[in-house]
Amino acid sequence: MSFKTKEVYVAEYLREGILSGRFPRGARLKQAEIAEELKLSITPVREAFRILEAEGYVLSETHRGVIVVPFDASATREINDLRVLLESRLVLAAMEHMTPADYAGLANLQREFEEAEARQDREAVRALNYRFHSTLYALARQPQTLHFVQVLWAKYPFDLINLIGGRAGRAAEEHRRLLKAIRTGDKKVVTNAVREHIEAGWRELQSHLTERPSAMAPKHQKRKGAVVE
Repeated sequence: MSFKTKEVYVAEYLREGILSGRFPRGARLKQAEIAEELKLSITPVREAFRILEAEGYVLSETHRGVIVVPFDASATREINDLRVLLESRLVLAAMEHMTPADYAGLANLQREFEEAEARQDREAVRALNYRFHSTLYALARQPQTLHFVQVLWAKYPFDLINLIGGRAGRAAEEHRRLLKAIRTGDKKVVTNAVREHIEAGWRELQSHLTERPSAMAPKHQKRKGAVVE
């Protein structure tokens, strides 16, 4: 296990699950079922819930227990601008520590992302998108900045963006441009690539919400450990 503690491992598992749609927004999370799924005791799951509640991913309700926080589809421009600022900072810092093996690992995640997009596996696409960015940003060795980015992700409507036709394919192209920029070592080009990637998703979201607001509503799902009320 590459994480320092079990609760951090569980928090990362749930965070990826929420952003990938495996745990839908509004779903109720059951401690016992998640603990069973991960072959752990209840304690680290309970502690992970506390971590994610502080970050804004889940909410404890008196009669419903822990639920995945529904997002506000009208994510503010401020959140988007902060993402550009902080994520650019993380990528530039990551470049300073990146080894050839690290780069190869990112390229491999990108290939898996493209394969998932080709077979139209939306959940896998979103999970791999999360892994690509979180793996890249972790290389920066700036845990506080990464923490703030994760808080911003909790408030961002990735679920809606994932429903935009062709968005995953365009994101794959943006990832490739970012990896190419990182390889060249040109910081200005890298910063522009990060900005364009984030801005592209934002522009497409705003356009689709304007043109087809009802079509962008997330579909309810059910799975073990996540019950949509």
